[in-house]
Amino acid sequence: MSSQPPPISPLEPHRSASNDGRAWRVLVVEDEQDTAETMSILLRYHGYEVVTATDGPAALALAETLSPEVVLLDLGLPRMDGLEVARRLREQPHPARPLLVAITGFGGDEDRVRSYRAGIDLHLTKPVSVDELLRFLEKFQAVKNS
Repeated sequence: MSSQPPPISPLEPHRSASNDGRAWRVLVVEDEQDTAETMSILLRYHGYEVVTATDGPAALALAETLSPEVVLLDLGLPRMDGLEVARRLREQPHPARPLLVAITGFGGDEDRVRSYRAGIDLHLTKPVSVDELLRFLEKFQAVKNS
């Protein structure tokens, strides 16, 4: 018998909601249009409110007005890399500290250390398991809602 939790199927939506009943806000920061669109569709299907940005300055502006609960952040961005975006997000006053998740092609030990030093909570290397990401978001949501 496996001790692994069952996979979360993209075909079986989970409805994401905060304690006040509104959908959780996720900011997807990704310069590859196809990747950003795919991630957005998947997250919306699972009940998240999703906004995307394709570079660092746009991400910072959206985060300031949106106050997302979660930021999925590519590190290899144009104009301002994801590490600088993370540092600046941590400096902004948010009503609730957003979860910062790096989703990147940079997966070495030094890359992970740089991520955590910049204030990133979780460092995932592409390609990311959809099941793993959704499971982690559900766990984070459960903690925040308790």
